[in-house]
Amino acid sequence: MSTPRKVYTRTGDDGTTGLLFGGRTAKDGPGPTAYGTSDEAVSALGLARAETERGDELDGILIRLQRELFVVGAELATEPEQRHRLQDGTTRVTADMVVALEPLIDDVTARYEPPQEFVLPGETRVAAALDVARTVVRRAEREAVAATHAGWLEPDSQVVPYLNRLADLVYTLARWQEGEFRPARPR
Repeated sequence: MSTPRKVYTRTGDDGTTGLLFGGRTAKDGPGPTAYGTSDEAVSALGLARAETERGDELDGILIRLQRELFVVGAELATEPEQRHRLQDGTTRVTADMVVALEPLIDDVTARYEPPQEFVLPGETRVAAALDVARTVVRRAEREAVAATHAGWLEPDSQVVPYLNRLADLVYTLARWQEGEFRPARPR
C-alpha cells in the first residue's frame, strides 16, 4: 500500500501561488483574484447542477459551462510572459467560445415568458442556485476587467466577453427553470 499524496505543499505559505506553465505571483494579484472567482463560479454551477436530474438537458449545459470555466481559469492562471504557450479552446478562451453561447441564450430565452419586473431569486432551488452562480460569474467578469487594466490579460483576450455572455446565459437558465416550460424548438 502506497503512502497517500499530501494535499499541502507549504509553498504558498509566503502568500504566493504557482501559475500554469511556471512562475509564482501574489495570491491577491489580479490573475489569482480573477481565476479564484472563476473557480467559485464552477462550484456555484455545481451546486445548481446538484439540483438537476443527471443526464437531462440542464445538467449537460452546466457540465459544458463548468468545463469552459476551466479554460477561463487556465488563461487567468498564466502570467503574461507565458501566454504564447496557451492553446485555443483548451487553455485560452476563443471568440468562437463566446459566440457559441449566443444561440444557447436565444434558445433558452424562447422557453419562458420574460419577467416584467425585477427578479426576486428563490422561486425554485435550481433557479436560486443559478442566480447565485450568475452573481459569481459577474464578479469574475469585473475581476477579469481589473486584470486586463493591470496588464495581466491582454486587451484582446476573450475572457471578459466570455464571462459577460456566460452571466447572461446563466440568468436565462434561471428564468427558464422557474418559468413555464416550452420544449426546445426543432433545429
